[in-house]
Amino acid sequence: MRTTLAIDDDVFAVAKRLAADERQSVGSVLSALARQALKANPQTPRVRNGVPLLSVQPVSAAVTPELIKQLQDDLP
Repeated sequence: MRTTLAIDDDVFAVAKRLAADERQSVGSVLSALARQALKANPQTPRVRNGVPLLSVQPVSAAVTPELIKQLQDDLP
């Protein structure tokens, strides 16, 4: 499908470089990146015990009871 999009210059530059590295068109690189982003964020939230779960980055620190206690101790 052919369409016109406004893409920021920095995003286009990276897509163009990726396309050259992978010997693909810029359009196919951007389509693949869009598919990855759409798969990573499902439309329906995951729910556990009736509570919606929030997604976190893999490098996020775990919130432990010890961390909560430390933060409470730091409050004035």
